[in-house]
Amino acid sequence: MKVQIGISNRHVHLTEEDFKILFGNDSILENIKDLKQPGQYASGSKVDVQTEKNIIRGLRVLGPLRNYTQVELSKTDSYTLGINPPVRESGNLTDASTVTIIGPNGKITKPCAIIANRHIHIDHKTREELGLLDVEEVQVKVEGEKGVTFDHVSIKEQEPSYFEMHLDTDDSNGSLLKQDTFGTIIKY
Repeated sequence: MKVQIGISNRHVHLTEEDFKILFGNDSILENIKDLKQPGQYASGSKVDVQTEKNIIRGLRVLGPLRNYTQVELSKTDSYTLGINPPVRESGNLTDASTVTIIGPNGKITKPCAIIANRHIHIDHKTREELGLLDVEEVQVKVEGEKGVTFDHVSIKEQEPSYFEMHLDTDDSNGSLLKQDTFGTIIKY
């Protein structure tokens, strides 16, 4: 069973309250490009993320607004910032690293930085068709010059969903992967 691979760069998800602090009460999170996952989009809004050690500028805010604020980084980004964020599912901020998010109108400091785990977005029907209903994690093998098998790829069922595996830039760069490469799902 093949799965398309999407590469996710560093980005930020915001609550409405935090968005207003960073961008002002009259601001709107504007959709400039739809993403493959239904209802999700890249906005024109960008923020800087700062720690005591360093700053990374221009992280894109993804929409829509959520019920949690989260900064998704790669391990390489965490070295730059001098932090050690945990690998987590989106929305799980347990032991998240504290960072300051800086917008044009304000800033917030909170524990919200994670490294997103490898995951496959899938709807219930596709999950059933592929025999993955009783499976929480799989491996994904990718062929190529630096072929690799990714372990601990979680299954993330959502309705609706675009069937795709998400990797961060460290995973993709380390194995010379390009956007929209395909891998093979292997059940443990």
